[in-house]
Amino acid sequence: MKNAFIVLFCSLLFVSCKQEIQPADIAKLNGYWEIEKVVFEKGEEKEYKMNETFDFFQIKNNKGLRTKVMPQFDGTFLTTDTFENVSVRFAGDQVFLDYKTKYTKWSEEIISLSDDKFVVKNPQKIEYHYKKAGPVNLLNDGEKTK
Repeated sequence: MKNAFIVLFCSLLFVSCKQEIQPADIAKLNGYWEIEKVVFEKGEEKEYKMNETFDFFQIKNNKGLRTKVMPQFDGTFLTTDTFENVSVRFAGDQVFLDYKTKYTKWSEEIISLSDDKFVVKNPQKIEYHYKKAGPVNLLNDGEKTK
């Protein structure tokens, strides 16, 4: 009986700790993000010390796009014509990013979202941990990039 109580308590604690994402929180996705780490289904982690590409999100009214960009030394970004259309879908207490290209469709569940971090999980139960990124300016003797 004691073990059942402990399991029930831990389950309730885990469920109550899940962040509830509100529609107003979606605006936090806009901007540049880089992958910090990937956590696989069995718990293995792959850390990313430095990224050659960032993900740029631009979402308004739950629709938008995600594209890969490459930061340059002068604080600008190189982009390509490749992008995914993104729509945000609320399903009960879950929030999904639904991606679509002319070749395929897929979804990722938003696990957590803040001003400087967010985590998504794909159907293969792989979690992608992102951190907010900005321009990298190694030129101009340390001047800030706008």
